[in-house]
Amino acid sequence: MIEKTFTKDILKGLSATPKYLQSKYFYDTKGDLLFQRIMQSEEYYLTDADMEIFEEQSDTISNVLSEQSDYFDVVELGAGDATKSTHLLKALVRAKKDFNYYPIDISENIIEQLETEIPKRVPSVTVIGLAGEYLPMLEELNRMTSKKKVVLFLGSSIGNFESKSASLFLNALNNHLNKGDRLLIGFDLKKNPHQILAAYNDKEGITRDFNLNLLQRINDTANGDFDLDSFEHYPTYDPLTGTCKSYLISKIKQQVSVDGQPINFENNEPIYMEMSQKYSESDIEQLARDAGFETEHLFYDSNKWYCNALWKKI
Repeated sequence: MIEKTFTKDILKGLSATPKYLQSKYFYDTKGDLLFQRIMQSEEYYLTDADMEIFEEQSDTISNVLSEQSDYFDVVELGAGDATKSTHLLKALVRAKKDFNYYPIDISENIIEQLETEIPKRVPSVTVIGLAGEYLPMLEELNRMTSKKKVVLFLGSSIGNFESKSASLFLNALNNHLNKGDRLLIGFDLKKNPHQILAAYNDKEGITRDFNLNLLQRINDTANGDFDLDSFEHYPTYDPLTGTCKSYLISKIKQQVSVDGQPINFENNEPIYMEMSQKYSESDIEQLARDAGFETEHLFYDSNKWYCNALWKKI
């Protein structure tokens, strides 16, 4: 079923004008490993800035969460390796909070890893992983428990949405929460454009390989025949809108096949791969209001390059 949906979505995107691929499909086993390497690269400042907040302020975040309620579960959307959230889970344990941890991720591989690794890192926490799309898994979770929720949406994942799509997603997320539930959400802040662009065009070429790996996944999973050497990675950043975008550019005029269907490319034709939106404080506040949340607290790294905002459903 997952493979059929994958193939359907790939064909839809490559048949569109302009062509696009959904960034959620970056994350197969190899894609997971490549993204972890991106986060460790010299240029990718987001990891260190975001990690600093959790390493140095998790006890503060725990205290702020506890001001409203001692009875809640922690739900993480797009959990990844949960390195950052582990700091918060440990802080909640130190504060003697009784909670379960529900990581949600589209990657079954990631969920299996977390169900094994988190009990080793934080032995007293019960981990119940859910593999699938965020909103359907939240519906499933609502059937499993009626406890208050603290939802984590970290790593500037909201930046992967176009402006309108971000608002629609956050409103849909709000509709899956109860009054008083909280959302801790990460935002990459607007800053020097050279610094931002370098983060998506690292000198080792890991981000390039991460993008090209999706073409390899299409070959492996959807009976594709992409020649990866005939495509190149191209990132852009617009400091006025705060939008960073990545493309794969066809180096030649060519035809590829996906699940038996031909896909034609012109020379220099792009495939739109992903975007990463950067925000100002006023952007963050407006996004919260539009989605039916109120801002309780903003947590910054020492350089103010990154912000984790704590919102509450009104």
